[in-house]
Amino acid sequence: MKRRTPLALAAVVLLSSVTVASAATILPTASDTLNLTHAQQETAWHDLYMGWLNQKVPSGFQASVGAVIPSEVTTAPVNSKAASAVPALKPYDFAMVQKKLVIVNPSDHKIAEVIAG
Repeated sequence: MKRRTPLALAAVVLLSSVTVASAATILPTASDTLNLTHAQQETAWHDLYMGWLNQKVPSGFQASVGAVIPSEVTTAPVNSKAASAVPALKPYDFAMVQKKLVIVNPSDHKIAEVIAG
């Protein structure tokens, strides 16, 4: 019986380290604001912006943090290159409007960051 106790203890320790490791790999979630540094904004612009995909928006719409992106604007998930370079971008979508790169929370379609080139 005494031999089983160290084995059981070792199993518990092993399982708890797996749980901790799994918790460390939880993906970030999107929010309605994203505060990228200037360097991160430049990287996002370089990796995501394609001027020829600039979309028209309804009259009076201004791309600003907190605004809801119009339904007629198509968004796409951030590509793997940008998400790898700036991990905070991973859970977001993006679009090009008004010659700006807008980072969008996909759950509520609010603009979390606006990046002007």
